[in-house]
Amino acid sequence: MKEARFGIISGVMAAFGRLSAEVGAVLIVGGNIAGKTRVITSAIVLETDKGDFSQAIALGIVLLGISLSVNIALYFFSKRGRATEYIWA
Repeated sequence: MKEARFGIISGVMAAFGRLSAEVGAVLIVGGNIAGKTRVITSAIVLETDKGDFSQAIALGIVLLGISLSVNIALYFFSKRGRATEYIWA
């Protein structure tokens, strides 16, 4: 599992990036029903279409914060095992 950790973390990061950026498929499949199928990316599009740019920017900042937090957490998780590997090398 140690050997595969970098590949798995890279795959999770790529999947999360793809997931958080997807708008079109969510709107087609989910239908953008308020309180049921609306996700943050479709809410950003909806608020922008309504002209409420401050709300859309606030939601974008929240999405950016979530993405940054996940990437930082995965970065430190991938580095956690490497420090002990280099002690014995």
